[in-house]
Amino acid sequence: MTKLHHYTATISWKGNQGRGTLDYKSYSREHDITIKGKPPIPGSSDPSFRGDRSRYSPEDTLVSSLSACHMLWYLHLCAVNGVIVVGYIDHALGEMKENDDGSGQFTKVMLHPRVTVSDQKMVEKAKALHADANSMCFIARSVNFPVHHVPEILCYESA
Repeated sequence: MTKLHHYTATISWKGNQGRGTLDYKSYSREHDITIKGKPPIPGSSDPSFRGDRSRYSPEDTLVSSLSACHMLWYLHLCAVNGVIVVGYIDHALGEMKENDDGSGQFTKVMLHPRVTVSDQKMVEKAKALHADANSMCFIARSVNFPVHHVPEILCYESA
């Protein structure tokens, strides 16, 4: 049976500097992302588009969502397949192409998970489970560009 899940978010623009959107330079891109019962996320546009670099851009959150979704599926798959992960870090990289008309789209995201397992015998299985995590990730399955992964698997004994 198919289950439907619903997610809500409220985006509140904070950037009216007294003149609204009179022109492209008259307003700030600052906004808050709020989800009931969770701390707010300070948002803005990318600094390339007059955004505040200290706030998260939609591009930042897309790349981090892909990375987090992959990690959560990967950890689940490791747990049910007897692979004991004792460390995980990913340095994800997204590539976005800006078009002449100002529009743009992501062309790919590359995940670089560095995983530490507890036993050398788990290394090959740990590496193979990344492909399964990629095919199961809700976010990766929802985007129209490839999400690649180049995992590095270390053993705790030799880390």
